[in-house]
Amino acid sequence: MSTATTAPSAATSVARREERVRKLFYWWDRVGILGVLVLLIVVASFASDNFLSFSNAMDVLRAISINAIIAAGVTMIILTAGIDLSVGSILAVAGCAGVLLHVAGLPAPIAVIGGILAGALAGVLNGTLVALLVLPPFIVTLGAMTYLRGTAYALLDGQPLIANDLSYEALGSSYVSVVPTPVIIMLIVYAVVWFVLERTTFGRHVYAVGGNPEAARLAGINVKKTLVWVYTIGGACAGLGGILFSARVLSAQPNAGQSYEMDAIAAVVLGGTALAGGRGRILGTLIGAMIIGVLSNVLVLTNVPYFYQLIIKGAVIVLAITLDSLRRLGQSR
Repeated sequence: MSTATTAPSAATSVARREERVRKLFYWWDRVGILGVLVLLIVVASFASDNFLSFSNAMDVLRAISINAIIAAGVTMIILTAGIDLSVGSILAVAGCAGVLLHVAGLPAPIAVIGGILAGALAGVLNGTLVALLVLPPFIVTLGAMTYLRGTAYALLDGQPLIANDLSYEALGSSYVSVVPTPVIIMLIVYAVVWFVLERTTFGRHVYAVGGNPEAARLAGINVKKTLVWVYTIGGACAGLGGILFSARVLSAQPNAGQSYEMDAIAAVVLGGTALAGGRGRILGTLIGAMIIGVLSNVLVLTNVPYFYQLIIKGAVIVLAITLDSLRRLGQSR
């Protein structure tokens, strides 16, 4: 009698514990990362008296805008269980293309569109190799990271190209009221990507392909077309980032965007998007990008040496991967 009573009691206890774990991960996915951002802001406000000033807040938002825009595109790629390590190099190529078109005497809209198209074309190539030739995204984009960086250097003969009269300078330095233009552009990009993912058939296809590509194919979804499109969108976002970067520094820099891919991926994973694909929200990516931006800002304000900044940022990337692993573990229980 005692043994029979104990067995169900133990099973009930285990079931309740597992339910609590599932609820913990459920709420972490929805509000946990926002709580981390709030906590980081509180700590930063005590660490530096200047952190909460309006001017510094605008500086932080301006600083994160390019990484956040790139991360928006990377979110769509990771939702399909892919990866793009070439976005930093795409940024460099797009910036070079935009400045070269300006130097050639073309109007500002053509230079801007040309830079974004250069990024989109790089994304098309990545997506085609991944989707049609079924090559591993990691290898494809790792190779693209190298040859696109070489392309940026080749376009400028290895030297920066200064353009003090850059026709689209306003994109990097102007304001809309008191808000920097890059921040407005970032918010527009996130509104568009949110609408695409949450309110369109294509967005549902992206989640379906990431969740189970074979089931998506059997359901009538063109998996290969979806993959090509997400890499194209990711390339276009990186291209836009390259235009904003060149507008900010008034030059084309072949070494621009180095390590940006790591910051973008960290923002995406910190924001709750699963590296295995099929799960995540674009607003979480924005919060993840803000966490990285706030962390970088407070490290600078508190005069932390650059090499220690690298150590801390690297630890954040490892933490992001760990959180993703814990989320998957919690779901599988």
